[in-house]
Amino acid sequence: MRWRAMAAADLEAAEGIADAVHPDYPEDHAVFAERLRLFCRGCLILDDPPAGYAIAHPWTLGTPVRLNSLLVALPAEPDTLFLHDIALLPEVRGRGDAVAGVEVLTAVAADLRLPTLSLVAVGRALSFWLARGFVAVEGVDVGSYGVGACYMVRRL
Repeated sequence: MRWRAMAAADLEAAEGIADAVHPDYPEDHAVFAERLRLFCRGCLILDDPPAGYAIAHPWTLGTPVRLNSLLVALPAEPDTLFLHDIALLPEVRGRGDAVAGVEVLTAVAADLRLPTLSLVAVGRALSFWLARGFVAVEGVDVGSYGVGACYMVRRL
């Protein structure tokens, strides 16, 4: 499998993966469609057949996007690439695809000369992100993501 650019025709598959992987973090179709429209470079699909997706966009460090909310526009002077989500179906995990997706998005951030990557870790993902060089940042409101959510940053 390989990561490729997401297209509008992939939105239904991405939403199905999200429903399967993140039942406690539902997001509307409009959220997926808006991210693709605003920043297609940060929207990836793990292809053949679709078994994962990644969504990221330029943003402002320390201000994570609320879950299931629209951005309306990207900031004029972003200083981070916010990794909104990377989700893989259980049957394809453990093969390095998530790490490869993070590498693709890291290259996007570097190309844009953004100094950081940021995200909100949920569930049991904290150890994955720590292993990728992210560090937890205290005092950032991640309330929409629920108990145990953690804002994390990785400097490039």
